[in-house]
Amino acid sequence: MTEPRRTSSSSEPRKPASSQAGRNAVRNNRGRKAEELENAERRKRQSIAKAERRTTSEQVRASEPAPTAVGRAPEGAGAATPSYLDIPDGYRAGFACFVGRPNAGKSTLTNALVGAKIAITSGKPQTTRHTVRGIVHRPDAQLVLVDTPGLHRPRTLLGERLNEQVRATWAEVDVIGFCIPANQEIGPGDRYIAQQLAQVQRTPKVAIVTKTDTMGKQSVGEQLLAVLELGKEIGIEWAEIVPVSAVADSQVGLLADLLVTQLPQSPPLYPGGELTDEPEQVMVGELIREAALEGVRDELPHSLAVTVEEMLPRKDRPKDKPLLDVHATLYVERSSQKSIVIGTGGSRLREVGTRARQQIEALLGTPVFLDLHVKVAKDWQRDPKQLQRLGF
Repeated sequence: MTEPRRTSSSSEPRKPASSQAGRNAVRNNRGRKAEELENAERRKRQSIAKAERRTTSEQVRASEPAPTAVGRAPEGAGAATPSYLDIPDGYRAGFACFVGRPNAGKSTLTNALVGAKIAITSGKPQTTRHTVRGIVHRPDAQLVLVDTPGLHRPRTLLGERLNEQVRATWAEVDVIGFCIPANQEIGPGDRYIAQQLAQVQRTPKVAIVTKTDTMGKQSVGEQLLAVLELGKEIGIEWAEIVPVSAVADSQVGLLADLLVTQLPQSPPLYPGGELTDEPEQVMVGELIREAALEGVRDELPHSLAVTVEEMLPRKDRPKDKPLLDVHATLYVERSSQKSIVIGTGGSRLREVGTRARQQIEALLGTPVFLDLHVKVAKDWQRDPKQLQRLGF
């Protein structure tokens, strides 16, 4: 009778394979979490660095001469800004930013104060995706308005980066304007923003009740009282509370006066006649996106991005008949969205091109040939590499 085969023995029992695999999985998870934290910290540093590269109020004040902006007012519109050799006593210049939840009327108000369209507007929320500067010229002051994306609880990486832009802007400006629509009750989004603003202690805050043309006087009065109570509840002492309507041009001038009183005494920050320091290519891309937002379904606006690939004067054109070639790409996240943007037989894309070309020609003052293409960049709002490529 043979002996049963004995298993080999050692001083320590052999570890089950399943246990070893579990420990490997734990180590891999830890490695992934560490990598995610490192990537998040790197994105934060990049965001801060990007914000620091933007022209801040201190950088502008230290610049000699003042930086030249791209957008220009019509001839003679810059006469209100005195020269550096003839600055009156008490002249003020500085930065004010408008903040608020999406679709609170910030861009429309910026355009009304500047007196020209420098920020795109749309009925779709979160239209603004980067800070836009508009310059208001007065004999006694120069007010630089910074329109910011709507602050919101982000659901994507793009949303996180837009919020980072807003908070970075708060640290640069001399006064903050908090926009609250008159036609909507104060809600959790407004309270969230007010709580964030309460942490910015040294910067004066002006509460602006927008869209007053949509409501009666009694309703506007009730909203003003609600804004006052919001400040008391959160712990913000409003420097001013003012109702305005950019569409009806109601009290827009008064708002400018109130913002100017909060600015420091300073020489002009930009040359007379300049309306914005946004690059032309960025403004053209925004006008194309604005045209594409008209009449689209609710889910598409957030998925739509535009890049201007090239802007070049057409060669061999007579000087009295110039033509600017603009080549741009519209990006969406899904093939079904691409079909919506293009439309049947390309009909909708042609409409977008016609509408955008008219706006671009008005901005640049020259005839334009606009070449548009539509591409799919899957889930670009959540992809760091694609966000970087699209300029976010």
